[in-house]
Amino acid sequence: MEEALGLRADREPFGEKDFYLEELRGRSVLVAVAPRVVAERAPLEPLAATVAELMRNGTRVLVWWPAGRSGTERRLLKAIERQGRARRKGTRRREPSPVLAVKLGNRTTWDGEGLSALLWQRVRRRRLCILSVTGQVASAYPDHVTAIACELRVPKVVLVDPEGGLVAGGSRLSFVDGLVLDTLLRQGEAEWTGLGTRRALLVAVDRALEEGVESVNLCAPTVVGEELFSYTGSGTLFTVEDYCRVRPLALDEFAQAERLLLRGQREGLLKFRRPEEIAQVLATAYGATICDRHLAGVAALMTAPYVQERVGEIVGLYTITRFKGEGLGERLVDALLTEADRRGLVSVFATTIDERAAQFFERIGFTRVRHDAVPAAKWAGYDARRRSRVVVFRRELRAGSAVG
Repeated sequence: MEEALGLRADREPFGEKDFYLEELRGRSVLVAVAPRVVAERAPLEPLAATVAELMRNGTRVLVWWPAGRSGTERRLLKAIERQGRARRKGTRRREPSPVLAVKLGNRTTWDGEGLSALLWQRVRRRRLCILSVTGQVASAYPDHVTAIACELRVPKVVLVDPEGGLVAGGSRLSFVDGLVLDTLLRQGEAEWTGLGTRRALLVAVDRALEEGVESVNLCAPTVVGEELFSYTGSGTLFTVEDYCRVRPLALDEFAQAERLLLRGQREGLLKFRRPEEIAQVLATAYGATICDRHLAGVAALMTAPYVQERVGEIVGLYTITRFKGEGLGERLVDALLTEADRRGLVSVFATTIDERAAQFFERIGFTRVRHDAVPAAKWAGYDARRRSRVVVFRRELRAGSAVG
């Protein structure tokens, strides 16, 4: 199905990159390249492509560049210019030319007003400035980076590090909020989780967040764009507060939620629904929102067909790939169970044809049951082929324990 609620998918495509670019449009980003990346002459095209994309987006980009010797920043500038020319080919759009690097020399500290005034002179009509650092300043990565970020009060910092995002106990940490970061910084905790060599970096990130930077991304140079512009993500996103909030969908979130449901249908994970059925799902849905902006998961509690039985059905449960394993599905279901309990329902059930989803429901306390263990209204008009594959799960609630 390519159309629902009168919105054609080809007119309003599911563009996850657009969600992230919109957040950064008209704002400033400080991208800091670790000295090892430059010393080892890592491929710069992925980084350059990301910077060029941000510039086209109207984002002001400051690149902290450790210049081991005079003129090395021109290697990055040339790569960015190549990316700009490649995207402009065949169009009349003209991108602003990059500015030359600002030499910060060996200054480890700056007066905030002085640095802000200097940079504004360089970037007021352009969207890129290379902060070329040498000597002890370059070796002070990432402390000097976060110091500049705090002085300039930029909302986002991107640390481009050869080790990439955090890996603790063999598992990648896609998101780290303030509470998790505090835990990692306890005496011996980083070392116990295998992050002892990155303690200094974690301390620098913690300082940046405490002093007003909204978020910090940590990733390898080859996956900068993937980390910033996609739900796949290959690094770690640091935020002060919990990155995820679950709450009932607002009307302005319906379009994003609809795209998620259509995506789940195209993947064969969700049941096909007509436009009016999708509207009903959206009206009762909860959304999992990342950083108060990006809808990364959705689920709804359907009760209308089962009023007499006082039963609810979890429908439309879908989370974006990057966030699988981050607990979004469980948070969504917990919110729906709380809502079901508040309404005084006696049980909640869910159906799925996906084995991973089946394992998920069993893990969070649902019991696999026969098809006839749920209201007969569930199967009215249900596709026979899908029903032959579907598995049913049910969870009993405290009947009548809540008000209303």
